[in-house]
Amino acid sequence: MTSERHVILHHAPQTRSRGVLTLLEELGADYELHVLNLKAGEQRQPAYLAINPMGKVPALQHQGALVTEQGAIYIYLADLYADKGLAPQMGDPLRGPYLRWLVYYGSSFEPAVVDRAMKREPAPPSTSPYGDYDTMLATLTDQLAKGPYLLGERFSAADVLWGTALAWTTHFGLVPLTPVIQAYIERVTSRPAAMRASAIDDDLITRQAV
Repeated sequence: MTSERHVILHHAPQTRSRGVLTLLEELGADYELHVLNLKAGEQRQPAYLAINPMGKVPALQHQGALVTEQGAIYIYLADLYADKGLAPQMGDPLRGPYLRWLVYYGSSFEPAVVDRAMKREPAPPSTSPYGDYDTMLATLTDQLAKGPYLLGERFSAADVLWGTALAWTTHFGLVPLTPVIQAYIERVTSRPAAMRASAIDDDLITRQAV
C-alpha cells in the first residue's frame, strides 16, 4: 500500500529532471520513477504525450493530479512534505523570497541562458522577460554572495533547483564559474541527497547506453 504522499516522477537521466530527483531524495519522499529514454524518443510516444502533451520532463503525478513546470513541481513537493522544512510556509517572512527565487529561475534565468546558448540577442528591454543577461545574473550572484544559501542560513527547495541548474549551466559554459557560484554549487551538490540522486541518474545513463 502506498502512502497519501506517494508520487510518480516521470524522469529522464541527464536532464533538468535530476534536480527534482534530488529534491525527492532531500525530502525522503515516497516516490517511484517512470523512466523515459529520450534517445529512443519515448517522450514523443502517445503513452507519454497522454500524460504531458509537451513531451517534456520532469512531470509529477500525485493522487491523479499532474504537475509540470519545474517551479510548480518544487513548490508542490516541498509543500506536500512541509514537515521536512524545505519550504517556508505562509506567515514565515521567508515565504515570499523563497517563492521569488523559485519563479525567477523559469521567468528570467532560463530564458536568458537559452538566448545566450542560441547566440540570440535579447528582445528589447520593454518586452524581454529578463531585461539583459548581465543584470539577470548579477541579481542572482549578489544574493548568493550573502550566503551560504539563497535564504541566508536556511537551506530550502530553492537551493536544490539552483544548485543543480548552475552545475549544468556552468559545465556547458553558459554561466561563468565564478568563486561565488562554484562555492554555492559545491555546498548544494555535496549533500548526501544530491549524491544519492546523482548515483541513481548515473546508473540510468549507463543502462540506457547499453
